[in-house]
Amino acid sequence: MTPARLAKYKATLASRQLDLTIITDQVNKAQNIAALIRTCDAVGVHNAHVVTPVEGFREHKRTARGSQKWVNIVAHDTINSALSIAKKQGMQLVSAHFSDLAVDYRELDYTLPTALILGAEMHGVSPEAVAASDHQVVIPMLGMVHSFNVSVAAAIILLEAQRQRELQGSYNRPQLMGIDYEQTLFRWSHPKVADFCDCHGLAYPAMEVDGGIVNLNQWYASAQQVAGLVQDIVQDATGHTSNSTSNNPSNNTGTI
Repeated sequence: MTPARLAKYKATLASRQLDLTIITDQVNKAQNIAALIRTCDAVGVHNAHVVTPVEGFREHKRTARGSQKWVNIVAHDTINSALSIAKKQGMQLVSAHFSDLAVDYRELDYTLPTALILGAEMHGVSPEAVAASDHQVVIPMLGMVHSFNVSVAAAIILLEAQRQRELQGSYNRPQLMGIDYEQTLFRWSHPKVADFCDCHGLAYPAMEVDGGIVNLNQWYASAQQVAGLVQDIVQDATGHTSNSTSNNPSNNTGTI
C-alpha cells in the first residue's frame, strides 16, 4: 500500500457521514442496489440499510460490487427493523414517494440527521414506511415519464444533501472516530487479513503509522496457531477435514 493510498483512505473516512443513510424498501434488483451503494460512497454515506425483498434479489450479470467494500451494508429482514434503527439514531425519515403530501426534494434540510427511504420501481415505498416518514419528497419532472430509476432518484436527492452539508461544513467535522474508525481503516488497508480475523474471531492487529502491520511475523505465527486450533475443533466436531488453504492468509497476497 502506497502512502498516497493510505492518505486517501484517511481523508475519505474523515468525511464519512454517520448521520446520513439510505433505507431500501423491497428494492430487488441487484444492479440497483450496487448503484445505490456507489452513490452512497460518492456522497460520504458510511452505513446503508438494505431490506431483503420477500422474493429475494434478482441478480444481473453486469452487477458491479466494487463499491460495496467501501460502505457498510446493514441487512434487515423487515422494513420496520430498518426504520426502528434510524428512529433510535434520531434521524428524520424521508420517503421518496409521490403523494399529495410530497414536497420538492430541495425544500428539505438534509443537514439534519437523515434516512432516505427508497422503494422498488414498480411499487414504490411501502405503506408502513410512508406512515412512519416525517417527510415525503418528489423530484419535479417535465417530461412524459413519471419517475426516475430508483438509483438515479437517490443520486439526485443525495447530491442535494451533499451540497447542503458542504455549505454547512459537515464534511470538515469528522464523525467516524475511535474503534469504528480504526477497524474500518484496517479493513480497507488489509482486506484479506481482516477477512481472516473475522473468520476466526481474532482481533485485528495493530497498524504502523505507514499502514503496515505491527510485528507482522509474530502476529502471523500467532494467528496460524489459533487457526490451527479452530480447524482441530471443527474436525473433531464434524469428523471432516477442513481445507487449511482457505484459512491461510499467506495464500492471499495483496495487502499482507
